[in-house]
Amino acid sequence: MSELHDLLGSVVEGVDALLLFSPSGSTYDRFAEAELPVVVVAPENTVDAERFVELPVDFPDLRERIRFGIEGAIQREFVDDDQQLACAAKLFGDDIDTVTRVRTSGFERSGVYDLFVNSRAEPGVIRDVLEVTIELGKKGQKGKQVGALFVVGDAGKVMNKSRPLSYNPFEKSHVHVGDPIVNVMLKEFSRLDGAFVISDSGKIVSAYRYLEPSAEGVDIPKGLGARHMAAGAITRDTNAVAIVLSESDGLVRAFQGGELILELDPEDY
Repeated sequence: MSELHDLLGSVVEGVDALLLFSPSGSTYDRFAEAELPVVVVAPENTVDAERFVELPVDFPDLRERIRFGIEGAIQREFVDDDQQLACAAKLFGDDIDTVTRVRTSGFERSGVYDLFVNSRAEPGVIRDVLEVTIELGKKGQKGKQVGALFVVGDAGKVMNKSRPLSYNPFEKSHVHVGDPIVNVMLKEFSRLDGAFVISDSGKIVSAYRYLEPSAEGVDIPKGLGARHMAAGAITRDTNAVAIVLSESDGLVRAFQGGELILELDPEDY
C-alpha cells in the first residue's frame, strides 16, 4: 500500500493551487482554511467560495470541464500562467473521485471560456451548436467533408444584415438546436450554401442566409476563405457569435467581435 500512497501523493505534491469541481459543502470546508489556494468551479457558488469560476454548462466530458475551469481560473487571475494545479472532480459518482495534475505553462487554451461566458446567446445553445458542428466535422455529410456556418445570437440584426439564398425551411417552425431530430436536419441542410441563423434561446430562425456585412477592416488568419471572412464580419457588426466548420482543413473555429477566439480539431473531441 505504501507504493500506492506514494503514487497518489506524487500527483498532488508541490501543487500551487487546487481546483474543486462542484464540491459538496463538507468537501470544500476541508480545504477552505488550507494555505493552498482553492478555486471552486461549479454552476453555482453554493459553498460561498472566495475564488469561484461559474460553469455555465456541466460538460459531460471531464476533460472539457477541467479545460473550462482552468481557462476561467487563469482569466480571472486566480492562478498564474506557470503553476502546477491539482484538479479534483466527479467522474463516476456523486462525490469527488478523480484527481489530475495540470501544468498551466503547457496548457493549450481553447478559447472555450470566452466563448461561453462573454456571449449573448445562452451557454446551452452555444454548447449545442458546437456539438453539432464537431459531429459534422467528424463524420461529414454522406461520407464527404463539408463546410458550415452557424451564426448564434442577435438574430434580428443578423437577419437585417443578410439575405436569403433560397427558401427558408425554418420560416414557420419553432424548432430549437439540441433536439436530435433537428440536429439531423441541420446536418442535411449544411451541404447547401448559406449560413444558419440561430436566436439567443436556440430557435433556428433561418437557413440559406447570405451574410452581407462589409469585410473591410476584418483581419482573419491567412488561408481562411470567404466563409470565415463573413463570420468575422457579422460578429464585428452584431452581438452574435459565429461557429464555422472549414471544408478545406476540417477545423472548427469560432468568431466573436470580429476576431477568431477558438480553433479546435473535431477529431480531438
